[in-house]
Amino acid sequence: MTGARKIRVLVVEDSPVVQQLLAHVIGEDPRLELAGIAASGEQALRMVDSLRPDVVSLDIRLPGIDGFAVTQRLMRDHPVPIVVVASDVRDLDIPMRALQAGALAVVEKPGSMARADYQTVARHLCTQLTIMSQVKVIRQRGRPRNGDEEPGGTAGRGKGGGAAKSPPLPPPLPPSVAKRQFRALGITASTGGPAALVKLLRGLPTNFPLPVFVVQHIGAPFVAGFASWLGSVTPLPVALASDGPHRPGHVYVAPGELHLTAEPGGMRLVNGDPVCGQRPSGDVLFSSLASAFGAAAIGVLLTGMGEDGARGLTDMHRAGAYTIAEHASTAVIHSMPGTAVRLGGVTEELPIDKVAARLLELVSTGVEPS
Repeated sequence: MTGARKIRVLVVEDSPVVQQLLAHVIGEDPRLELAGIAASGEQALRMVDSLRPDVVSLDIRLPGIDGFAVTQRLMRDHPVPIVVVASDVRDLDIPMRALQAGALAVVEKPGSMARADYQTVARHLCTQLTIMSQVKVIRQRGRPRNGDEEPGGTAGRGKGGGAAKSPPLPPPLPPSVAKRQFRALGITASTGGPAALVKLLRGLPTNFPLPVFVVQHIGAPFVAGFASWLGSVTPLPVALASDGPHRPGHVYVAPGELHLTAEPGGMRLVNGDPVCGQRPSGDVLFSSLASAFGAAAIGVLLTGMGEDGARGLTDMHRAGAYTIAEHASTAVIHSMPGTAVRLGGVTEELPIDKVAARLLELVSTGVEPS
């Protein structure tokens, strides 16, 4: 990156040993430079104000205010891209809440140079810091009420993109669609996806009549915790997908490093090559839904960087399925849904807060919101 300005990273970490390790990891990457180190949440808030870093590497378990509170206050007062760096993959409640509040990604902490996978984990951390530094975050308006965190740190902004115009209200469903019997729902999301998925799934009732298959791009060590957390904050039961049957009204999350495919009688995990650089891949899931269910499937492509899911959603559209892309007005990164729109694979674009209502309209066979 000779001649290019380096990305300035603020490390928020209370352990002196880990501080030194992260400083070394960042210093070794030619794209990055260390802007400073904060040992507490309170210090981090002051340093963001004075240093104006491009991205923040945020530990969760901090003395004083925790990482969730830091995220919430930064999104309100000094919006900046935040990457949560977590060491305990078993307890993800606070990291997931931080994502819901506006953090962009959660990655594994390198831990120690003695780890066999140290170089892989370190490279992934630096790549995520580089990518997320390009997201244009905006101020979160107002505080959450009743303890219900609303994602608001990003909105309709991608790489260099400005705020998108609000979409028109969706038109009524054509009679041919309104009478169709749907049998499966697939959802793919990446950056910004946890908050979007919570908003969507909270709008579905416990008697939702379709199985829901989800691909969320997140580090493999965090997938099980993510699925558990998602089930704790949304009304439908959520589990990691496995080989076997599926049930209506259940959400199945693709596990780390395996593709998920769906069929009328069940679901199957596939250890294939990455597609669009992703495993699990939304393209693989959506293409399986196109083959197995045709016009009886619904596909939803949410916020995310890259193109994963766009071609699979287009396969679904060509097979007669109903396909929805998140509108740029609410997508943290509009690259994935925007690519699907450009490919002609989208029945309609909707802001995230309108998607659940549309799904209920599509499957309305006596199902009412709870």
